[in-house]
Amino acid sequence: QVQLVESGGGLVQPGGSLRLSCAASGSIFAIPAMGWYRQAPGKQRELVAIITNGDNTNYADSVKGRFTISRDNAKNTVYLQMNSLKPEDTDVYYCYAQIGGYAYWGQGTQVTVSS
Repeated sequence: QVQLVESGGGLVQPGGSLRLSCAASGSIFAIPAMGWYRQAPGKQRELVAIITNGDNTNYADSVKGRFTISRDNAKNTVYLQMNSLKPEDTDVYYCYAQIGGYAYWGQGTQVTVSS
């Protein structure tokens, strides 16, 4: 059984920063890809950023230059550093991991950008 546990969401003012973390635990041999998606009520879940175990990254156009994804393979953990946050970044952020050919999701963490 694999679990993804997220932390780091919260309320921040526009222009501020937050760092999300997601740790994977359980029966894990390798994690080819980890990443972050976000979803607003009534909308589809969308990719924010993803990183492979070879450190190749891909970002949504809306966050390029502001967000940075990284991972610590020894800790099975992925991070999302979010800078210059905008109100439109307000969403529930979900951690994603591809393990053993399956997709796993975290429980979601709320990020609210508001003055």
